[in-house]
This record gives sequence, structure tokens and C-alpha cells, in this order.
Amino acid sequence: MLDKEGIAKRIAKEVKDGYYVNLGIGIPTLVANFVRDDIEVEFQSENGILGMGPFPFEGEEDADLINAGKQTITALPGASFFDSAMSFGMIRGQHVDLTILGAMEVAENGDIANWKIPGKMVKGMGGAMDLVASAENIIVAMMHTNKAGDSKLLKKCSLPLTGVACVTKIVTNLAVIEVTKDGFKLLERAPGVSVEEIQKATEGKLLVEGDIPEMQI
Repeated sequence: MLDKEGIAKRIAKEVKDGYYVNLGIGIPTLVANFVRDDIEVEFQSENGILGMGPFPFEGEEDADLINAGKQTITALPGASFFDSAMSFGMIRGQHVDLTILGAMEVAENGDIANWKIPGKMVKGMGGAMDLVASAENIIVAMMHTNKAGDSKLLKKCSLPLTGVACVTKIVTNLAVIEVTKDGFKLLERAPGVSVEEIQKATEGKLLVEGDIPEMQI
């Protein structure tokens, strides 16, 4: 089973040379720490930075340099800063190759709910709706179940939707799963996790074809 860093490490393997990548709040922000050194990747944050680096070491934080989640970050050489209009022009213009988001629920058809729990205070939609409406390659980083042990990979989302039929892949603490027209397709299982455990933790339709390899982190 993976922890949050393990999920981020596995997603980092999906990042290719030359990609422009947007990282959502939560687990996705960790991905920048684990991208291979031999490739060039530009991380974008919708509050207006292109060329975001890994998190700073303790004592080296710059309070004026933050990501969309208000976490302190670093800027790589050549990074650029701009206003929200320019930032969302990049997003809506489909200039971002990969979007990595957290989620509270994902449905078997690729619907995602990640911005609001009814009755609880929410700061706002943020850039999530623009990202899921514009991106063609969306990977979700999430825990497979909630704190009560209920599945977060569902037949149909129960929370307010952020986007419809937009998620392409999900990486959880238990598995790597592709979203297909026929439902969730199991690609890899986390170390020490059986296919049966993943099936039990998945409410939505889960396709299992052949022997499922263990993740290589």
C-alpha cells in the first residue's frame, strides 16, 4: 500500500520530457519533488507561475512565492510570473499537457467531484473547473477509500461535480486505474496489495484482465 509520497512518485512516472504540467492542491503538489532529473518539465500553477520547482527546504521559504494552495514553493531558473488572465489563457487554450488533481470522488465514466461537500465551508471552486473542462490528460491522485472505509471510486458521484467524463487515469494508495468507456480498468496494484482487496475497495465497475503487475516506484 502506498502513502501520499508513494502516490506522487508513481504519478511522476507519467510526466514526459517537454510537458507543461498543472499540479492541483494536496497530493499532486508533491509530484514536482519526484520528476526524473534527465527530463525538462515546466510546472504551472494557476495563480500565475510557469517554472515551479520543488518545495523549499526548511528555513529557505519565501513567503511571497506560493502555489495555488498557498504553499511556499521554489522557482526554477527561467521561471516566469503573470496574472490570472494569462494563466487561465494557458489552461483554457489547452496549452497544458497534463493536469494532476486530487478528488473526493471519481465515477466509472470519468466524472470527478473535488471541490465541495454540501454543508461544509468551501473557499471556492478555484481553477479546478477550468482545468477539467480544458485538459485532455487528467490524472487523479487520491486515497482509494474515505476515512470510513467507503469507496471513492464509484458507479456515480454523489457530490457536486467538477467535470464530466474527463478523468483519464487514477493513482491511489492501492492501484493504478485507467478510465475507459467500459468502466475502471486495473493496470497496476500497489506493493503488498491483492487484486481482491482492490475489487473490494472499488464500488464502480472494475475490469481486471490477466495478471496485474505490481507497481514499480
